[in-house]
Amino acid sequence: MRSGRTGAVAALVGALALSALTAPTARAADTGIEVSRIVINGGKPLVVGAMMKEEPAVTFRITLPPGYTTEDPFAYDGEPFLYRGSTPARGYDEDGLRMGLYTCYETARRIADCEGTLSFDHFQYRLRSNSDATTWKIGVMKRLWKDSGGLLAEEYRDTSARVQVKRYAKATVDAGPEPVKKGKPITVTGSLKRADWVKHTYTGVADAAVRLQFRPKGTTSYSTVKTVRSSSTGALKATVTATLDGDWRWNFAGWSTTGGAVSSGDYVDVSGAGGIVRKMSAHRSR
Repeated sequence: MRSGRTGAVAALVGALALSALTAPTARAADTGIEVSRIVINGGKPLVVGAMMKEEPAVTFRITLPPGYTTEDPFAYDGEPFLYRGSTPARGYDEDGLRMGLYTCYETARRIADCEGTLSFDHFQYRLRSNSDATTWKIGVMKRLWKDSGGLLAEEYRDTSARVQVKRYAKATVDAGPEPVKKGKPITVTGSLKRADWVKHTYTGVADAAVRLQFRPKGTTSYSTVKTVRSSSTGALKATVTATLDGDWRWNFAGWSTTGGAVSSGDYVDVSGAGGIVRKMSAHRSR
């Protein structure tokens, strides 16, 4: 669906970010429409949660054939979509992630830059299996309409660009006891879960390498202390020696099918640890 008329807000065109994930122009044999400069989600993978509320941003350019102008937005359609099917036409109809509402802004008589989002409804109905966490193709749909309103020409084309769709992951942490004496053990537990698109909830991630990280009090950076593997239910556990006050967290880098996850930090007060000492040189007069 197109919102408004092209050229309505031409001043906004220069602000569109059309650089990150760029698909080559899809040249049409039947309609003569070109859909190019396609950017899905700023060029980043689509990481989708259990309830599928995400509506990733999309930007693209439409170039019309001779005889058509952007002054008549009802004479043409052109938009990108994501699909897994064997052909773009089948993918658009059966398993495609399509555009929702989008708006086009005229930059020339036959050129418009467009911005919008992928449809929330299509995320709900198209991501029906966890195996959908994979590489998706980017196709383009193009149509020309007659003055009477009937369809004049229609085509679906593939592009060489691809988008990775991943399951959203989240991590929790709990470190204790707190406070703890210096030199005594600290047990850090937690969990790693990811979106289940079939059950519409979050389930444990098994056998994942997850880094236990520590940030001393008064500093801003975390460093990795050790790496552990999650249990069959996604549980995390590690034991370390108490040395300094600071925050503990879990950091999962992610997989091709699963987004990364970083827990919040859990602060542990180590009695007798002391603070971070910064010394300055002293110049004594003789």
